[in-house]
Amino acid sequence: MKTIINRILILIIVLTSCNTFAQNDHFVENGVIEFEKKSNMYALITKKIKGETDSYYQAAFESYKKTNPQFKTTKSILSFSKNKSLYKWDETNQSASNSWIADDAMANLKNVIATDLDTQTSITQKNVYDDLYLVKDSLRKINWKITDETREIAGYECRRANAIIIDSVYVVAYYTIQIPFSGGPESFTGLPGTILGLAMPHENMTWFATKVTEIPVSDKDLAPPIKGKPTDNKGLNKILLDALKDWGKWAKKTLQAYSL
Repeated sequence: MKTIINRILILIIVLTSCNTFAQNDHFVENGVIEFEKKSNMYALITKKIKGETDSYYQAAFESYKKTNPQFKTTKSILSFSKNKSLYKWDETNQSASNSWIADDAMANLKNVIATDLDTQTSITQKNVYDDLYLVKDSLRKINWKITDETREIAGYECRRANAIIIDSVYVVAYYTIQIPFSGGPESFTGLPGTILGLAMPHENMTWFATKVTEIPVSDKDLAPPIKGKPTDNKGLNKILLDALKDWGKWAKKTLQAYSL
């Protein structure tokens, strides 16, 4: 009888603890997330000049390393409220390097992206060299594979998910269910929470949240960009294919960058 009573008391304590935890578990539905994007420029340049026999390329690389750090760091901001978000770049970012050898389309990306999860659509302002485009289309469908691996990012426990996009680009994402908005940096969506960490290992780039601020976000703060030549993903892809037809080995990487 004493054993039964003890088991009942333990059960009551466990249920009470679970209930208290559930009541105190807080979900962030509105706010601003600050991200840092890091591009390993030394690795990117090494790939760029691989196979080039002219010593001019190696000399240019050595000159770049003398005046530039290995990692290029840029900052971006994701504002979100319930099922809408606006992703943009911090105006305090330094200007891109004027060194031709460090010119990398993916490292230099400055997309502005308005996402609407209710309609499953996005409006993206893309600066493609000298032209500005406004790309309106449906959200990319990503076949995420969720794993058991976890890590803490900006104070939130995040779970890892993997995927392949644009045919061959391997992506690792870390999302948190404590922020139920199903989005993240750039155009990445489709996980049961917000992506606070993103890595493209073979492209030598990462995006990681450094700070999450829970504040009210107005409709004005989420207003989509309006400037640019209107098109959709298919239309922009055709424009890029025509423009890059004579770019040789650099065409594929450039096309992938503007397809993010």
